[in-house]
Amino acid sequence: MIIDFDNITASERYFAMVQSIVPRPIAWVLTDNGAASGSVSTSEPNASTGSILNPSRYNLAPFSFFTGICSDPPLLMLSVGKKAKGAESGLQKDTCVNIRERKHFVVHIANTDSLDAVNQSAATLDHGESEIEKLQLPLVPFDDCPLPRFEQAPIAMHCTLYRLDTIGNEPQSIVYGLIHALYVNDTCVTPHDTGRLQINPQAVQPLSRLGGKWYCEMGQLLEANRPK
Repeated sequence: MIIDFDNITASERYFAMVQSIVPRPIAWVLTDNGAASGSVSTSEPNASTGSILNPSRYNLAPFSFFTGICSDPPLLMLSVGKKAKGAESGLQKDTCVNIRERKHFVVHIANTDSLDAVNQSAATLDHGESEIEKLQLPLVPFDDCPLPRFEQAPIAMHCTLYRLDTIGNEPQSIVYGLIHALYVNDTCVTPHDTGRLQINPQAVQPLSRLGGKWYCEMGQLLEANRPK
């Protein structure tokens, strides 16, 4: 079968892509909703909304058009579309708005135990509504980060906005994040004779995205030494 992308709709291209580019890592992104709409933009989270662990302050949403792109400086990239339904249909998603206005965000790598929460957090909510509050997800402080992290995620990255581009006929926001700190649960780190960080993928059990309603878990590890 050959699928001619020049002769199908954008929606058809999307569904073909997400079922072909698999499996995809999931960026589970926490951002600060700020105070009431119309608040002044700031590079720091809005302290007027209360405690850093107040769940009502935060948005949490999954994105699978996501990858690392550079190590010097350490950068990751995620692609954020617009809201597809609801009273705010056609507006930028809260994640993009919050990153543009407040700069800081936390990218989590969720494990398979969080499948239901990841899936539920993909629901479209009005700006200011909190998935963390709705799903009752526990937060903990993230050292030297003005935002917390989701307690049960084995990996989390504190990022700030490095660059934001807009592309496409139905404008999509490309967010480049500068990674300042990486949290890895101690149970996921194993000693390595070279002294380099070694994260045990079997301990992480990362959740991956497929097409439609499908996700996948990590299966058997395959090993191949890099050629010299």
